Amino acid sequence: MAPKKKAKSEQITADEAVPKWPPISPLIPNSDLSMNELLPGQILTIPSLWTATLCKSYVSFLSRLPLTTTPGKPKKGDAVRVNDRFQINDPAFAERLWHETALKSLVSGELEGSGPASDESRRHDLWGGEVIGLNPNIRVYRYSKGQFFDQHYDDSKNVTIPGSPPIAARTTWTLLLYLTSPATGCMGGETVFYPEPAPSKKSKKPPPEPIVVELDVGLALLHRHGADCLLHEGREVLDGQKWVIRSDLCVKR
Repeated sequence: MAPKKKAKSEQITADEAVPKWPPISPLIPNSDLSMNELLPGQILTIPSLWTATLCKSYVSFLSRLPLTTTPGKPKKGDAVRVNDRFQINDPAFAERLWHETALKSLVSGELEGSGPASDESRRHDLWGGEVIGLNPNIRVYRYSKGQFFDQHYDDSKNVTIPGSPPIAARTTWTLLLYLTSPATGCMGGETVFYPEPAPSKKSKKPPPEPIVVELDVGLALLHRHGADCLLHEGREVLDGQKWVIRSDLCVKR
């Protein structure tokens, strides 16, 4: 098997000014949202976690941030990624994103629409531990026409959640929040996962079909990362701009 290509290591620059994020509103009532399982234990989606109005407001705000274009030639072992990005260590915004949206309630199994997280006996194994919030390392990605993220795996990271006392944590699932889609003029840019075939020398079954997650305004995509991460990619954007907010689910270490 070919060596795993990893996402480029994301270092936090402490001296960057923390953005004055807009309010996270309006939102659809938590009770009207649900978490859907695309691939058991691997890929979950929450449609309309953010409203189209909120996404439009954030795209306008994010476009004024000092985004940096990723290097065209990655380091050895890193996947090719061509986009513009901004990142900040912002525990307060991570806390807002966790508590002010339906994320916490759905992940914790508190809502009828929590799907696989509704089963308390399964929840710990699903998330890889006791979920305590989101990674304070907030990343913003903009993919313009011709930009993409080649096939890669996402690593798990050890992080510290600020508090009294601070909490030692590790990331287990990637969170991607899509702010644009074909409805806003963004064509292409789908996230595609490549499930591995069952380990059997005698099996003549064709490899599993790729799982394609289409862009949808306000859609939250959660996928397992670390040792059990699926190979995946962000397809080339064919027109318009793809805007994404990225964080990760964190569990206690």
